[in-house]
Amino acid sequence: MIKVLIADDQELIRHSLQIILGNQKDMEVTGSAENGIQVIREVRANKPDIILMDIRMPEMDGVKCTKIIKENYPEIKIIILTTFDDDEYIFSALRDGASGYLLKGIHMDELVDAIHKVNSGSAMINPDIATKVVQLFSRIAKSNITVQVSREGVDSIVNNEWKVIKKISCGLSNKEIAAELSLSEGTVRNYISSILNKLNLRDRTQLAIWAVQERGQNGEA
Repeated sequence: MIKVLIADDQELIRHSLQIILGNQKDMEVTGSAENGIQVIREVRANKPDIILMDIRMPEMDGVKCTKIIKENYPEIKIIILTTFDDDEYIFSALRDGASGYLLKGIHMDELVDAIHKVNSGSAMINPDIATKVVQLFSRIAKSNITVQVSREGVDSIVNNEWKVIKKISCGLSNKEIAAELSLSEGTVRNYISSILNKLNLRDRTQLAIWAVQERGQNGEA
């Protein structure tokens, strides 16, 4: 059972999502919140697996709340669900550990699918803003914003893991990586888990940012 917390300042959105997700046989809506402070209280009380997080909420916005949640509960996965596709919001949310960034116009079947994929360890980005994410990662690689890893961790990465890292830096999904490297998706997930452990990174998003940095430092296009 996937436990989901809904965070949105609009009551109609919260209520609609509760009905839709509550009807899924493998999902349980543990609660809802209209601002970031309520989100933190709900997390402490119910420990959800997934949070659907709006960006603009009163008292504490979704970006700041994401940062606090991921610092204290790194195992909880967060999907930003918003009407805004502003570059600053995208970068801040992904930098601070969000596993997905979706616009509210998404079809409900796609949202349910995204929850399943994020719960299993994938990252989900709305197609409408995927190009912006690639551009953001490119800028990150050329800027002073860095994800730090230890030299020992880098040295422990084996050849097959480097192949996966390179594909991640190109923005490929687990399914696409599996197809290109002739591996199963399960094997790809295992490689990513091993890489995260070796580099002491929080999640796939941090790994993607670091991978892009590595390509930039090595002079790869």
